[in-house]
Amino acid sequence: MDQRDTYGEKRMVEYNSDRSQLALPEYGRNIQQMVNHCLTIEDREERTRCAYTIVQVMGNIVPQLRDEEDSKHILWDHLAIMSDFKLDIDYPYEIINQENLKVKPEPIAYGEENVRYRHYGKIMVDMIKQACTYEEGEERDELIMLIANHMKKVLLSISKDGVEDARVFNDLREISDGKIDIDPEKWHLHEFKEAPVAQTSKKSKKKK
Repeated sequence: MDQRDTYGEKRMVEYNSDRSQLALPEYGRNIQQMVNHCLTIEDREERTRCAYTIVQVMGNIVPQLRDEEDSKHILWDHLAIMSDFKLDIDYPYEIINQENLKVKPEPIAYGEENVRYRHYGKIMVDMIKQACTYEEGEERDELIMLIANHMKKVLLSISKDGVEDARVFNDLREISDGKIDIDPEKWHLHEFKEAPVAQTSKKSKKKK
């Protein structure tokens, strides 16, 4: 497919699918072309001046980087990446290592600990572990009570026959490896009640 320019001559239409993939698409193809041009400049000083100009334009295109503490450094890293680390200039910062871009993060280990308590959720289990680190006192007791009441609420959502406080305290003891040991005779959890279901009133039939 072709189109005619203002002089009536035919010119080929270039599709994005025919173009090379951008290293950092957020800067657009024009910036990438500027970087490609910079690579062709033979004089090193002129090439460095061109790089500084490109970085200044990049900062205007992505203004949110201005809020970053190390925004200038990030822009120069991005320039290096867009040049495929082939741009030989005097960088004002130590740029990112190319090998670091290829390093894959360590896989997250999903352990099977406390599988029997998964209904409480990982965040709740983590909160229990955190409560274990608190010193004995009012703040620790208040946190434990908040956790225990939430645990009871969770259990009630899956067990409509009711939940004894002792069951919650026992789960707390096991999850905390015995560090949280509550006497059910002294501590009492909130009594949750189901909200009554609203009944729609039937309209009486009108007499003819």
